[in-house]
Amino acid sequence: MKYIGIDVSKATFVVAYSCEKSGEIRTFTNTTTGIKQFIGTLPKDGSIHCVMEATGNYSALLLYMLNIAGLTVSMENPLKVKNFARAMLSTVKTDQNDARLIALYGEKMTPQPFKVQGEAVLRLRQKRTVIRQLSKQITALSNLGGSLDCLPVPDKGASHTVEETIKFLEKRRDRLQSELTGLVEAEFSRQLALLTTIKGIGITLATALIITTGGFTYFQNAKQVSRYLGICPTYEQSGSSVNIRGHINRHGDAYTRGLLYVAAWPASRFNAQCKETYTRLRSNGKSGKLAMIAVANKLVRQAFAVVSHDKEYVDGFVSNRP
Repeated sequence: MKYIGIDVSKATFVVAYSCEKSGEIRTFTNTTTGIKQFIGTLPKDGSIHCVMEATGNYSALLLYMLNIAGLTVSMENPLKVKNFARAMLSTVKTDQNDARLIALYGEKMTPQPFKVQGEAVLRLRQKRTVIRQLSKQITALSNLGGSLDCLPVPDKGASHTVEETIKFLEKRRDRLQSELTGLVEAEFSRQLALLTTIKGIGITLATALIITTGGFTYFQNAKQVSRYLGICPTYEQSGSSVNIRGHINRHGDAYTRGLLYVAAWPASRFNAQCKETYTRLRSNGKSGKLAMIAVANKLVRQAFAVVSHDKEYVDGFVSNRP
């Protein structure tokens, strides 16, 4: 397998066809035309494995077209590549050098191929992103309106503009939210129905889990989901002097992580297994926050289980398996 490193930016992407310093380096425009030109330079015998860093929307089109062309491609966390560069004592940072380093990373680390997101998930992600941004703008404008009302000589024109803008944004946000809910119900109706049988998981969190996990197709087990969401505890041990159980790693999707933590509160009261987990940890002297994180992890395991086995959740169920 020959690994090709790709360093992606907004306008262009740099391709290192080899990790060797004498290897070929080419730059293409980050457009449909440029990507087609790049694909045309690659053999179609399955001997190529493209590796790139996750750069948000800038790499989305390239990733999508490479998958459509039937080429193997990996999307790696930039932090992993950055730490790999430190391990290799790399001191030069240019687009060309980064592309070679990514190719070397692929050769040494043999990353797993990336599973392309389905059209429905891509649309859901876009809708959720815009909804979140609109909500932030509405909050900012509401705060602005409140500060204007405190002035000794308020301007009616300014206040009216803020109020009208808030109404406009709220209408657009609500319409997008309705479209998002409708799309989830149409494309992932079974998963949505299964997830909402779990006490503590409502439609909002169920939708977020479906979007984050690509309909529970991106991960092989619940532990991988928890690690991606950033709710796994860290642990440091070295010799006899260092033995630290730290905080959660906080990697991955902060939005879904926040929803899980909020959902853990009602789950710790009304979900039998979550309640048992919370009560046991608290009785052992653990803090309330730590217990809630454990409950959030329990919810992830329950969610993965009901979707994987295609069975509704039974509260208080006890397995008879040895």
